[in-house]
Amino acid sequence: MNNKRNIYAWAMYDWANSAYATTVIAGFFPLFFKEYFSASADVTVSTAQLGAANSLSSLIIVLIAPLLGAVADAGGLKKRFLFLFAYLGILMSAALALVSKGAWEMAIFVYVLGNIGFMGSNIFYDALLPSVAGEKTVDRVSGLGFALGYLGGGLLFALNVMLVQQPDWFGLSGKAQAVKLSFFSVALWWALFSLPLFFFVKEPKNGTVKGALPVATEGYRRLAKTFKKVSKLKGLQLFLVAYWLYIDGVDTIIRMAVDYGMALGFDAKSLITALLIVQFVGFPATLFFARLAQVWETKKAIFTAILIYLFIVLWASVMDEIYEFYLLAVMIALVQGGIQALSRSYYAKMIPAEYAAEFFGFYNLLGKFAAILGPLLVGIVALTSGSSRAAIASIAIFFILGAGLLLLVDEKKTTRQVRDALNL
Repeated sequence: MNNKRNIYAWAMYDWANSAYATTVIAGFFPLFFKEYFSASADVTVSTAQLGAANSLSSLIIVLIAPLLGAVADAGGLKKRFLFLFAYLGILMSAALALVSKGAWEMAIFVYVLGNIGFMGSNIFYDALLPSVAGEKTVDRVSGLGFALGYLGGGLLFALNVMLVQQPDWFGLSGKAQAVKLSFFSVALWWALFSLPLFFFVKEPKNGTVKGALPVATEGYRRLAKTFKKVSKLKGLQLFLVAYWLYIDGVDTIIRMAVDYGMALGFDAKSLITALLIVQFVGFPATLFFARLAQVWETKKAIFTAILIYLFIVLWASVMDEIYEFYLLAVMIALVQGGIQALSRSYYAKMIPAEYAAEFFGFYNLLGKFAAILGPLLVGIVALTSGSSRAAIASIAIFFILGAGLLLLVDEKKTTRQVRDALNL
């Protein structure tokens, strides 16, 4: 634990897979899906198709995450499951480059599998955090991961933006070929920079059960036991519900910011510029928040980020100019990585390392529910009110409720309760 090589090897996985989040999920797939894969469909139909794909992949992870986490803990299989899901995502990212124009069904199928690979691998990546960082360094290490994610994902995204905007510079036939090449570049980047984790991070030998059927049986048993224990741990429940609410707001902003900018009439080039701002400002800002948590308190740093997000949402609902969109992008970059990293490390402090995968299964389950409910609320408000501004303002409720519940969480008391409940 606290071995520098292990820490950097672990954090490099964020550098590796963030390329998928930036280039595929946030950047080119939504735009390319409308213009190429589903080009013949009405824009509202293609939006519905894409929304269904995002919800389906999140729902599948919601259903399998806790069980897989329990199985991973029972058999000592965190790295193996991480490898399995990572390479599912890597192969599907490369496969997107092979999907032909108009084949929206195949594009959706490949995209859903890629998302499952991306989100599934993060469960076991998060679960390895207690294995590489001690209690005093967990905030810094978690922050390092997210910071490298912003930098790595941002670098490849910037290269791919150049590739798509100037395909002739690279000897490509046009935008379509450039976008497909960018999908393939994500697969190569993800595969290459995942190697340090697989080679150098050692998984503690907590798994005591061998054989596929015994491991699965023990996983079910541990999952049922953990559900029962969590139902009695009021402090942990408080944090998980608080996290679910405020991260719902964060995830909804991530997923809906470009759509909102388009609704206000901002051009695609300006929106891509804003995405790049978030990536590169997010790198130092996340490191700063991790340092802030060490000299302050993690809970106070998270609470500060929530308040800044509340201000961002309220300002976004009344803005008119593109410069305001850029300023909001900078503000989001200042807190987005920080709130994600510190939430992960704050939770890691309260759970025992030997149960990390199954407890992070619950943690990621709530995060994926957030990816379903937040955009749904925005869509409902937009349809009923006829106003994109009202829709974006509705996100404020998640930050208000999340902040209120976070104030009630007692980290030290909850940690004791968890360990007592698990007889540790």
